[in-house]
Amino acid sequence: ILILTLAMLMWTPLPMPNSLANLNLSILFILAISSLTVYTILGSGWASNSKYALIGSLRAVAQTISYEVSLALIILSSIFLAGGFSLTAFNSAQQQMWLILPIWPMTLMWYVSTLAETNRAPFDLTEGESELVSGFNVEYAGGPFALFFLAEYANILLMNSLSTILFLGASSLNNLELTALLMIKTSILSLCFLW
Repeated sequence: ILILTLAMLMWTPLPMPNSLANLNLSILFILAISSLTVYTILGSGWASNSKYALIGSLRAVAQTISYEVSLALIILSSIFLAGGFSLTAFNSAQQQMWLILPIWPMTLMWYVSTLAETNRAPFDLTEGESELVSGFNVEYAGGPFALFFLAEYANILLMNSLSTILFLGASSLNNLELTALLMIKTSILSLCFLW
């Protein structure tokens, strides 16, 4: 339940077009909450009372922590171009040109880091079939298993929404609403992500 709560809590500062919580440091809020998910993964692997789940959770924690550093550094470099820590500053900074054009190498590194952060292929080391069965959630079935995967896919959609806001500019196009344009771009990114 805690991992899904944290996954849903990260959606609050996203401007779609109005955010639920208009924070001045919304990017730091998202980074802080995403760092807290490490504790839920470690706790769930330990609480399942299985060696396989514990080893899978330790691998997931090590991978998540290592790629959060690269995500934070990439976000920091894009904050310099946007001129602020709020996500609405990114929308106003990209009125003339999307940030994907001047910092396309950072965008590629961001894409690879988000793949690793959300445990998608080829970075799904936590679910190594031959060694670890199914990762840290091997002992969970039914409701808890569904909550883990709801949280995982909520994080995937959040990372793609954040990628759209940071690099693809969620500005208006031909009187199309901001939310619709943001969701179209996010859906295209999610298709590439899950392919």
